[in-house]
Amino acid sequence: MYPTLGADPGRAAWIEATAAELATFGERHRAELDDASRHRRFPRELYRELGKLGYLGPLVPAEYGGLGGGVAEYVVISEEVGRHGLVSGQIAVQGQRWLLDWGTDEQKDRWLRPIATGEAVFSESISEKNAGSSFKGMAATATRDGRDWLLTGSKTHVNLGADCDVTLFYATAEEGLTSFLVDMSLPGIQTAVTDPVGLRLIRTADVIFERVRVPDSALLGPPGGGLQTFLSTFNISRLGNASELIGLGRRSLELGLGYASGRQVGDSMVTDFQGIQWMVADSWAALQAASLARDDAAVAHERGEDIALRTTTAKHLAITAAERACDTAYSLVGGHGLYFGEPYTGIAGDIKVLKVAGGSAEIMRNYIARRVLKDPGHEGLA
Repeated sequence: MYPTLGADPGRAAWIEATAAELATFGERHRAELDDASRHRRFPRELYRELGKLGYLGPLVPAEYGGLGGGVAEYVVISEEVGRHGLVSGQIAVQGQRWLLDWGTDEQKDRWLRPIATGEAVFSESISEKNAGSSFKGMAATATRDGRDWLLTGSKTHVNLGADCDVTLFYATAEEGLTSFLVDMSLPGIQTAVTDPVGLRLIRTADVIFERVRVPDSALLGPPGGGLQTFLSTFNISRLGNASELIGLGRRSLELGLGYASGRQVGDSMVTDFQGIQWMVADSWAALQAASLARDDAAVAHERGEDIALRTTTAKHLAITAAERACDTAYSLVGGHGLYFGEPYTGIAGDIKVLKVAGGSAEIMRNYIARRVLKDPGHEGLA
């Protein structure tokens, strides 16, 4: 399940207990989770329950209400969330990572504990319709006004944008790209829920700021330091994305095999056919390879090594593995999977969203290629 991370007996026991508890959580709340996903509704109470169990704050110290773990714990939780179709804490973890890396004592005291426990909901307002993946095209502005800042701009693809208590708003100031922690109860903020194909439990929204006044204490990091704040979190959160993709791949394959093992065609079961067996073998191998790459990145982070190439490789492999497993599941179940009441279409939609979130498949491949081409001898690439 976790080829490298489970080598330590203490961690192996924790992984087993965590996987069992999250599986039970998913079984107990399956009807509520499925209904919320169908109706594009954020299940806030279930989210809080996960927070009370510690699963929204894996990287946060215990004194701030978190699990007090590391990246290894984070990726285990992320994979099991994908595997059991739970409401994702990925956005919360990113917010906590930002606060731990860049937050002032005042910001940590106000937001870190409630975000880690699920009492407060965090979002990140970064993407814009005409900017794509380029910060250079960002139109949102931050203008000084005495000791305050006035923030103006429209953001899209904001997970939990209409459900959050605080958002991290990226805008261009005179000093350059700058990030702000903004209380969503302030005047001048409007939200409009959108209709995503996947990750509907953490539904997306458009968020519009019109001259929203925030104090200087809302700055996360220095003015002009937005790129640094962004990169410090996304090199880690990319492993969360990869892990959820692996979990979704596992879920689709497990569900498909559960159905196909009892589905008879003539005198044989579906899983008796060699063509099907090869698809299952290829899917399992791809998921295993992605897991190994993900585990390698998590362990490298614990050693204090550069992990940018490792996390990018892990997500690249996880995308391929999840898509292959989902396709195999459809082949295993046939027409049975072609209905919205069954889980397969929802899983496929979640994979589509995660394929783009935190860096698309094309961006992953571009980055890997640049690193390899810069070092044709492959020295120092690990």
